[in-house]
Amino acid sequence: MLGLLLVCVVFSTFAQEKPNILWITFEDTSPQFIGCYGDADAETPVIDKMAAEGIRYTSAFSTNTVCSPSRTAIITGVPTYKLGTGNHRSNYKIPDFVKGFPKYLRDAGYYVTNNSKTDYNVNDERSFIAETWDESSNNAGWWNREKDQPFFSVFNIPDSHQSRTMSMSYEWYEKNVLAYLPKGSDDVNSVPYFQSASSQVIDAANDDPLEFNELHEKHWIADTAFSMPSIYRDSPEMRRQMARVYNSLKLTDIKIGKLLTRLKQEGLMENTIVFIFADHGEGMPRMKTNGIGLGYRVPFIVWLPERYKHLAPEGKTGVVSDRLLTFEDLAPTVLDLAGVTVPEYLEGKKLLGNTDEEWPEYVYLASDRADNGLDLVRSVTDGRYMYSRNFMPFFPELKHINYINIGEITQQMREDLKNGKLNAVQSEVFASRPVEVLYDLKNDKWETNNLATSPEYDQVLSRMRDSLFKHIVSSRDIMFMPEYEIAQLSQTDVPYDQRMNIDFFPLREILNTAKLVGQTDDQSISNLLNDLEHPNKFVRYWAALGLYNSSEVLKQKQIKKISAHLGENYLPAKVTLAMLLYNLKEDEKSLEVLKHHINAEEPNIALMIVNYLLYTNERTPFIEAVTELNASDAPYKVKAACLDFLNLEGLTNNTE
Repeated sequence: MLGLLLVCVVFSTFAQEKPNILWITFEDTSPQFIGCYGDADAETPVIDKMAAEGIRYTSAFSTNTVCSPSRTAIITGVPTYKLGTGNHRSNYKIPDFVKGFPKYLRDAGYYVTNNSKTDYNVNDERSFIAETWDESSNNAGWWNREKDQPFFSVFNIPDSHQSRTMSMSYEWYEKNVLAYLPKGSDDVNSVPYFQSASSQVIDAANDDPLEFNELHEKHWIADTAFSMPSIYRDSPEMRRQMARVYNSLKLTDIKIGKLLTRLKQEGLMENTIVFIFADHGEGMPRMKTNGIGLGYRVPFIVWLPERYKHLAPEGKTGVVSDRLLTFEDLAPTVLDLAGVTVPEYLEGKKLLGNTDEEWPEYVYLASDRADNGLDLVRSVTDGRYMYSRNFMPFFPELKHINYINIGEITQQMREDLKNGKLNAVQSEVFASRPVEVLYDLKNDKWETNNLATSPEYDQVLSRMRDSLFKHIVSSRDIMFMPEYEIAQLSQTDVPYDQRMNIDFFPLREILNTAKLVGQTDDQSISNLLNDLEHPNKFVRYWAALGLYNSSEVLKQKQIKKISAHLGENYLPAKVTLAMLLYNLKEDEKSLEVLKHHINAEEPNIALMIVNYLLYTNERTPFIEAVTELNASDAPYKVKAACLDFLNLEGLTNNTE
């Protein structure tokens, strides 16, 4: 009996010595709109207070630019370009040994909860969630744990999501954001933690106002109370939309304060390490879904109570850190804080604690399909400069993505473009992109000055380009396969494993061809034409993309060569070549090929074709096929593309 009692005492002491860890994540936010990151017009006093007392990271980057791939990396610690999960809500298979990292905490005695967004972008997500969490629900929190049991609790606050900042109607925003902002500091306690269609209200322990709640004084932020980003036209209509960002973040900040208030009221603040961060860049045009700093960079703050301040890299808090970090670093950091052995497959760096790990010189980032908008961008940053390679430069920054197109701000921007009201910088978002961009994140807040064209930055450009290409090859970036292929592999195999098969997936050769996308000189065109004969289907696919991008400079003899390859048996290459020939009006068979493959039987091929059609002027022959596809049981991503097509043809209305 004495031995059993001793074991219980030892276990209790052991449990209490382990830190509690609280993650507060919020949606779709760039640091440019947070007070402590330099925006004097923002009202984020709670975040600012935690930053002033903690560690504020200035070079924190999401691994991706849209929700579900970012969350794959957050929960697994593995980058999406290894798992094959870079395309938004694709839900393909991942290896059995890759776990949701809270499982390891759970196995070590932690109580682990998630409230409540998942969106992990993996196959059989229900089983994955059940294995990962003790509880994942709208009611989950640290409060159901055993006495003295350490906890890891995640809260996802939705109020800065793109639905609030731009996609839903202004009237919806008034009901779901402005209606919940306080009239004064006395009303802050009336604001619920979470208020949405999918969330329950979680009340604090009591309604006594504490320091976090007292920080907010104003009602809402007026349309004229902030500086307009230079990438947008400064007009009353645009300001009305832009104010949504500031008010949504104000509401988010209030809810963060209420959550921290409960933590403090329950006497847990001094034993809890708090992380506060966003899942990717701002949910506004040219930010979220775009492979530049505005899509990747996030606010990231760690707050340490007195007993754990020695874990700060500088040995103290109240500091600003410029060390590079990405979401790959989160799992190893939390596991290490909890005293759990970090699995070998996790390659991220530990942000806190005693570590002799060198800080990385570069971090590598990725942007792939978002909803119905195809893309493939690879990026590298050293914290100061961001280099991005656009492997599909024929798609603009403001792509036809239905969830973006329905936004009133997008419609206003398109109307302003039509009426000639946008300046050169503001118009660029509608044009095809440069093959490569280089931005100075320190001195170019809105990333409008592409240094890739400046000779004085040739050395910076060259070293970052070379580093990126080496990383693509060494990491065996599977996203250089079209999604059509990844989906097929996932039916019988694990894409993560197949990427290592050099015979099947000769990435170095594939990348050499992909580098030619955007090159229009005679030698590059000749190489692309030769690669149409390559025995590897992925090389042929990228050759087709390169020729598609350079169609305006093709000569008649070259077009005839392409036409001879219309019998290509690999569908992603075949429909790309057909689209090229259709645009040039050079081969009547191209129309037949395209119409034949616009069907729900192969959704990823249909999605490719409809995406191409969104940027061509001759869409009429496809109206019937796209209408039928939209009425089919095709997945959301395909139907969303169909809606964009039908809207361009005047057959639907995104304003409704």
